[in-house]
Amino acid sequence: MEILRYVAFSSDPAGGNPAGVVLDATGVDDATMLATAADLGYSESAFVVPAGEDGTLGIRYFSPLAEVPFCGHATIATAVAYAERHGTGRLLLRTQAGPVTVSTDRTAQGAVVATLVSVAPNTTPLGEADLAELLAILGWSADDLDPALPPRVAFAGARHPVLAASTRERLADLDYDMAALGALMAREDWTTVDLVWRESATVFHARNPFPPGGVVEDPATGAAAAAFGGYLRELRLLTPPATLTIHQGADMSRPSTITVTVPAEPDTGIGVTGTAVRI
Repeated sequence: MEILRYVAFSSDPAGGNPAGVVLDATGVDDATMLATAADLGYSESAFVVPAGEDGTLGIRYFSPLAEVPFCGHATIATAVAYAERHGTGRLLLRTQAGPVTVSTDRTAQGAVVATLVSVAPNTTPLGEADLAELLAILGWSADDLDPALPPRVAFAGARHPVLAASTRERLADLDYDMAALGALMAREDWTTVDLVWRESATVFHARNPFPPGGVVEDPATGAAAAAFGGYLRELRLLTPPATLTIHQGADMSRPSTITVTVPAEPDTGIGVTGTAVRI
């Protein structure tokens, strides 16, 4: 395999979220994909099967510990890598979560920017017992939450509980029991925990604990950003169409910028835009 290394959601290799990208994983078995992801040590790596007669690409995502159904930053990294090799345009990806389109274009400065459109999002209640357990593991109290952004489980390819901090200081102070949170997330089939703070109506800051992937925190989480856009639309916490900016990774010195596009039509996919650079 030819293994490429990209940083997504940043134009600086020192920022963003690193991902491994294999543009041709023909004949590679699951064990080899998992071992490769573990060797790379990034939160996720993407493995692509070349286009068939229908013009689509199969893609699978592995963290160092397990396969995940969908990963936003590795999708952006893959799309940029593919565009740099084959030219910009539109791709249809077959993910385990469902079909995801991704389009690439070049800026006036020559950088490749990619936009994915997620599967249809949905939001479900976060049970009181699960919420209490999650807050206890994080060391948060109910008073630390923003009452205007209620706890929910959001989905746009993967499931993420959403907790909104009432202050930026609360979001900045992240210290949790990794084993306990990993056990809770495995039980509930959560991919990351989406911790957010609202700076303004369209600007948010996020942190995403990711013990199922074997890392304490994800520097940029496109799947969670898409799910969060769906959460805001479904709960009528914004007026779509809307464009959001999510800042992530600053607290771990890997600043990332994620642009989220929320269409007005219900049950439509959420757009997630970012650039990527090769490491």
